Amino acid sequence: MKRLRAFFYVQHLLGIGHLARASRIAAALVDDGFDVTVVTGGAPIAGFPGPGAKSVTLPPVTSGDEGFSGLVDLQGKPIDDDFKKSRSEMLLQAFRDCRPDIVIVEAFPFGRRQMRFELLPLIEAIDATSPRPLLVTSVRDILQERVKPGRNEETIDLINRHFDLVMVHGDPSFATIDKTFPLAAAIRAEVTYTGLVAAPPPAPASERFDVLVSVGGGAAGKSLVSSTITAARNANNAWKWCLITGPNLPKDEFDAIACDATPGLSIFRFREDFASLLTGARLSVSQAGYNTVCDVLRAGCRSLLVPFAAGGETEQTFRALMLEELGLATVLMEKNLTPEGLAQAIEQALAGPPPSVHRLDLEGARRSAQILRERYRTWSLKAGPGSGKVHDR
Repeated sequence: MKRLRAFFYVQHLLGIGHLARASRIAAALVDDGFDVTVVTGGAPIAGFPGPGAKSVTLPPVTSGDEGFSGLVDLQGKPIDDDFKKSRSEMLLQAFRDCRPDIVIVEAFPFGRRQMRFELLPLIEAIDATSPRPLLVTSVRDILQERVKPGRNEETIDLINRHFDLVMVHGDPSFATIDKTFPLAAAIRAEVTYTGLVAAPPPAPASERFDVLVSVGGGAAGKSLVSSTITAARNANNAWKWCLITGPNLPKDEFDAIACDATPGLSIFRFREDFASLLTGARLSVSQAGYNTVCDVLRAGCRSLLVPFAAGGETEQTFRALMLEELGLATVLMEKNLTPEGLAQAIEQALAGPPPSVHRLDLEGARRSAQILRERYRTWSLKAGPGSGKVHDR
């Protein structure tokens, strides 16, 4: 069997959700026999993108604020044209060095519009390459709503002119792309659903907590952290609380938070066994990010979701309310998040019925690898000899 080469671009800006999902897919590609190169451009996160894949790290950028209004380097300095040019040249050189059969671009053009300065030149290089690789966009099932006129039309134009496959990482019985992307019917490229990209079933929990609070990457969600600390301090019970602040929370802020730990509350920056801890928790309290929700669904535990909504974000709220409607979670809106409101929501969640049994497909990583191998085979056969699309190796 031919060893296909995959070139996977992923840019995380605020949290680590995009990077975590892409890393799971990359690992599945490696397990399926692909030669994988993962290109990352965000703040380095230990353990990502994971073993088995080649890694190319571009000079890191992150979001200037929770509204994704601008790009800055790790020192908080806005990036300039020279910085952008250097990154773009590095990305193009990595593409040329890889000589991939398949190029996977995470989120773009549905998201990551800030990265057009390097992604449009990459797409131009792909189109100019002979033989040309299959170009795929890798996108989650629920998208951020676009309010600026013309953005959705621009997305459609880019997909229809350049992309061969739209790979949606969701279970269509839960959410289809048309629910949050109004022009989905205009997509001419093939659209396929992989299932949710969840981690494999975890080992049993090594510790058990009554309330397990997690804040994703930690770059957002400070109000959930502070509300948890106060709610735990004021609780008149013998509950064991655990707060995981996330690896992106600045160290000085974490140190200050750790000083507020009270008896019954354990505070951690990161726990590698987070997915395992969920299996032993009476209640998970978290935002409603894609990866955390996948972990909660895999564990089958009670869940209280506080969806991130700053800067006009809509994705997490949509996901949280859908899960609540299915009986798989309860929701506390971010605007109602106070120590008192959180404590009341926790008590109500614990007193309510257990989560419904779900049948959502959580094997999206493995299925992504299968889809890419199948689509490349049919696409290359359709292209035929002399088309410039099939690698002769």
